[in-house]
Amino acid sequence: MVQNALHEAHPDAPHWYLPPLGTDPAARGAGVASALVREQLAHCDRLGQPTYLESSKVSDIPFHEGLGFRVTGDVCLPDDGPSPCSMWRDPNPSTGAATGGTASAP
Repeated sequence: MVQNALHEAHPDAPHWYLPPLGTDPAARGAGVASALVREQLAHCDRLGQPTYLESSKVSDIPFHEGLGFRVTGDVCLPDDGPSPCSMWRDPNPSTGAATGGTASAP
């Protein structure tokens, strides 16, 4: 059920999907996850491809917005589950690299 709701929320337009990304508690704050996300976004920029993700933590939204994502809606999950925000990022062809944000944060 949850997987179906997430699938239905995905945009129809071609895009790269960034799945959830976690960091070992001992490595948090070292910029590991941020570096991975920035590298993928730079690749998408070089290809001229938009990117989509769901953020289940409201506290992570400013980080994603700093990378150029914008909130496009909420994903309604069954059984009163969390309501992740769907987020979209258009490619940045002028730089070919991810923009904004700070290195601290799929």
